[in-house]
Amino acid sequence: MIYKLTDTSKAEALFAGWEETLIWSCLQQVMGEIYVTSLEEPRCAMARVGDFAFFTGEPDKELVLGKPKGFLIMTPQNEAWAALIEECFPKAEKVIRYAIKKNAKFQKDKLEKMVASLPDGYEIRKIDGELYDLCLPEPDFMDFVSVFGSKEKFLELGRGMVVLKDGRIVAGASSYTRYKEGIEVEVDTLEEERGKGLASAVSAALILACLEEGLYPSWDAANMISVHLAEKLGYEFSHEYICYFYSD
Repeated sequence: MIYKLTDTSKAEALFAGWEETLIWSCLQQVMGEIYVTSLEEPRCAMARVGDFAFFTGEPDKELVLGKPKGFLIMTPQNEAWAALIEECFPKAEKVIRYAIKKNAKFQKDKLEKMVASLPDGYEIRKIDGELYDLCLPEPDFMDFVSVFGSKEKFLELGRGMVVLKDGRIVAGASSYTRYKEGIEVEVDTLEEERGKGLASAVSAALILACLEEGLYPSWDAANMISVHLAEKLGYEFSHEYICYFYSD
């Protein structure tokens, strides 16, 4: 049987040393859930939030097969979990992602210059209730707000900025998820608006806003373009890791 863990402290040791804020969101019970095969003494666990699931502890086939239906990005703690995911879901797509160190020392003056470099005709605005409603139905921008589950929860916990052109959202940087000490950053730009420095400007604006609140803007990269943007903003690359895309 698979159970949702209500006392998430019982899974802390299983995830120890895994520097992933989405896991912290689940352990801190800010967002997401922890699933186990034993409520009393869990030997394995799955942390799930948004489209992501993280598997740790002793590899357990029941836990992998018990993943939620639909699209999921499954991240194994080690090679044994990776082999089990491949065994359970042979059609899953193996993908490389890029971890970014979580100790960035940002240069505020540099970030302010990036914000100021926004081209004429564009403006940066904080995501409020009105802009939440504009983000949600847009495939390119729905992840800026959707994982929070409601407008009220996003406005309470989420933090985000968008770039507007003629009243339309064309780029943005926002919290995919929230943990107590910060956010996990999600960035996107409409394809026809790329190459204009919009992602740099809006990401810098979000980082500055987070620093004002004492929140850490954590970054994890899906590709090398994201890595290079992160480095431009003041982050440092850590390492590659694998995950699996699967939909059913």
